Amino acid sequence: MKKLYNSIYFLLGFLVVSSFYSCKEDLTYVEPDIVEATHFRNDGPYLFNENNTLKIVEVKEDNTVDIREEASLPADLKLNVYSDNNKLLFQVPIKKIDNFERPAWDDRTEYNKTFAVSDLHGRFDLFASILKTGGVINEQYDWTYGNNHLVIDGDIFDRGADVLPIFWLIYKLEFEAKALGGKVTTILGDHEELVMRDNLKYTFAKYSTFSDKVMECTYGKMWGLNSVLGDWLRSKNTIQIVGENLYVHAGLSKKFMERKETIPEINELVSKSIYLNKKERKKQYPEIADFLYSDSYDGPLWYRGMVKTSSSYHPIDKKDVETLLETYNIKHIIVGHTENSRIKYFYDGKVYDICVNHPDAYDDEETRAVLIDKNGINAMNDAGELVKIKKRIKNIEPQKDELQDQFY
Repeated sequence: MKKLYNSIYFLLGFLVVSSFYSCKEDLTYVEPDIVEATHFRNDGPYLFNENNTLKIVEVKEDNTVDIREEASLPADLKLNVYSDNNKLLFQVPIKKIDNFERPAWDDRTEYNKTFAVSDLHGRFDLFASILKTGGVINEQYDWTYGNNHLVIDGDIFDRGADVLPIFWLIYKLEFEAKALGGKVTTILGDHEELVMRDNLKYTFAKYSTFSDKVMECTYGKMWGLNSVLGDWLRSKNTIQIVGENLYVHAGLSKKFMERKETIPEINELVSKSIYLNKKERKKQYPEIADFLYSDSYDGPLWYRGMVKTSSSYHPIDKKDVETLLETYNIKHIIVGHTENSRIKYFYDGKVYDICVNHPDAYDDEETRAVLIDKNGINAMNDAGELVKIKKRIKNIEPQKDELQDQFY
């Protein structure tokens, strides 16, 4: 009798999961479980643009999955975005689902104010709180920054349970900012490439549970070529100049300076290869894949040598930094990636590292963002106080989760 019940549960679970939309790539077998296959922690919404049909996949307020199809993009489509703890955050109007335009890599527009943050890692609450403090958004998560500029300098994925709300807020703010003459700049980081190539060692289990049991594929494949947010994300640059500042997630190395590829070529190559696994990258782009993604760590997604001085990080020297500034006619290079206890500058104020541990710095005197305006570059804490940025005091030990032999 027990075996009979087990067989029935197995069959029911299989039928439930099979009825859901499948990514149809790299199927991963998961033992069916009727409870887990019907109820999930809040996630999504996910949109897939396939064969002229828009598929919308959401975890509803009661933690059940809803999947529906639209023949085309409804003119008034708005989707609810919930936090992991089931709080309704905001509605996102879906304005565009394909053919996202790549931002100009060299935009000389001077904004009165630029507000920049980095390494958000799935903490929507902390991202939203610092945006509110800086006057970028209001309590309803609407853009209130007028014709000014917001920068997210990479690493939105991993370590937190509210990745999707961050992406959807940025998506929404892009349209709202543009309508008022403002701009939102999003830079690709190493955790974007990790997730999209299916290295999920820092990804919350709820995401892989959802992808395995509902979508019947790995989580990385949910950001593949038919994913609306994946397509939107691939339109972002790896290196971008806005005004007098160059933004890159990790840094620019001596090897970057020695390569023949231009910045727009690197931006295109990352977008074309970021969703591929490492073998596919090396096969399709043998001339650039090792530089961009290998454990030499000299590519713009991974390089730490603008912040770390140990020889193992191949630090760039002051003369080369000056050459970069002259070559691209910029005043500063803004990086994230390498965590400091507070925002700091390097190379006599030519390089700024804005990567901090947001949870540790939250609601304290430590700084979590920078404001660039007529008064220069200053850091901001959660009280809204502007703090003069100090230079690096000492090296930071390499982060355990990003040691050289662990990724590529």
